[in-house]
Amino acid sequence: MPHALVWFRNDLRLDDNPALRAALEEGYTPIPVYIHAPEEEGDWAPGAASNAWRHHSLVALDADLLTRGSCLRVLRGPTQAALTRLIAETGAQAVYWNRKYEPITQPRDIELKKRLRGQGLHVKSFNGTLLFEPWRLTTGHGGPYKVFTPFWNAALAQWRMPECWTAPMWMPAEAAAEAETIQALRLQPRIGWDKNFWQLWQPGEAGAYEALEVFIDGALQGYHSERDYPDRVGTSRLSPHLHFGEIAPWRVVERLEQVRSAKNGADIDAYLRQLGWREFAYHLLHHFPNTPTEDFNPRFARFDWAEPDVVALAAWQRGATGVPIIDAGMRELWATGHMHNRVRMIVASFLTKHLRHHWLHGAQWFWDTLVDADLANNTLGWQWAAGTGADAAPYFRIFNPVTQAERFDIDGKYIARWVPELAAFPLPERFAPWRQPELLARVAPSYPPTPLIDLMSGRDAALAAYRKVGRAR
Repeated sequence: MPHALVWFRNDLRLDDNPALRAALEEGYTPIPVYIHAPEEEGDWAPGAASNAWRHHSLVALDADLLTRGSCLRVLRGPTQAALTRLIAETGAQAVYWNRKYEPITQPRDIELKKRLRGQGLHVKSFNGTLLFEPWRLTTGHGGPYKVFTPFWNAALAQWRMPECWTAPMWMPAEAAAEAETIQALRLQPRIGWDKNFWQLWQPGEAGAYEALEVFIDGALQGYHSERDYPDRVGTSRLSPHLHFGEIAPWRVVERLEQVRSAKNGADIDAYLRQLGWREFAYHLLHHFPNTPTEDFNPRFARFDWAEPDVVALAAWQRGATGVPIIDAGMRELWATGHMHNRVRMIVASFLTKHLRHHWLHGAQWFWDTLVDADLANNTLGWQWAAGTGADAAPYFRIFNPVTQAERFDIDGKYIARWVPELAAFPLPERFAPWRQPELLARVAPSYPPTPLIDLMSGRDAALAAYRKVGRAR
């Protein structure tokens, strides 16, 4: 049989993998290959938490391939040189991959496809990531959507999911050529910072399937109302699995539709809408490729952001701001590589509005510490919270972290878990312990006695800066 390279990137699965499926169905012996070339990602090379997850996901993918008689070839970049070398070694006649949509990778892949075809190879790329590729949905005028609701309505109107596909239990294989080991890539943090992550997460395709079933059996029930509460298991926890392509979004949709009932229909629709936000993020990134570093709303180019304060920024990163819900979220992030979505909005609002630091400082920290760090979603989330993005929360909508904690961490359990020095602090004082300074000094002497910034003063300064932007129009 002729050979085809199947180039894996953020599609680290076998089921529902269009590139792998095409190689097999078109009569090729697939040669799975992963090429480590972070320098080709520009300013957004994967962060530490993403690399840690990727290590375990690659190990899981290789193990899945080995059970089928194949294996994963691991090479170092540059990508074109690595592919050319492997083509020469194996005599491969074709190269298949699933598309990526980041601004720096799309033009590279187009050029790579052109050059490989110029060498006489059969080259194809596929959609292995999204329900709707970014160019598929357009407004009535043929342009991109900038508001989520009409985008999602258009998506629902064209709702046609790809069919699911199960990889064969045995695949034809080529004798392994010399390659790197996954361990040699040194993706894991040297300090072992991630060691506790894996008590909560199981990277890989099997882990993704397990997470989906756990969601269906548990958090799906009541998802519509429970997903905003960080003190309980109310979300799917599928985001890193989707980011690394360990499960296809259409597989998730199919499985949810299999269990749909009158009782859970609203919960399923609410979750599908969250998948829709993921699609919208990729749509925006494709059409507005500068948004990872530039405000979507050009008015904010004139906004009076505060000069970066390294002390304040470090306190925010470490979870030492003196505001319990902020500190709980930042500590959860450091300990688990993840943060509840409601809390992500609260900590982002605090950084960009109370502290008035540019959202890029937060986006870069999340990029390095989140296991589900995704350029499209990270950009959309931070610009939304900062009020600078498409369909964003208005800048003058400033989350009060105390009232947010009182509303969504009603019993203070989330704070008690991640800020244990406050666990013995009574309610409602736990949400704003500085209001009881003597009690705070006695119960939690190591906790900051006052917030990093007075919440009312920070809010007023943010609104004053916003009013200046309005007058400058």
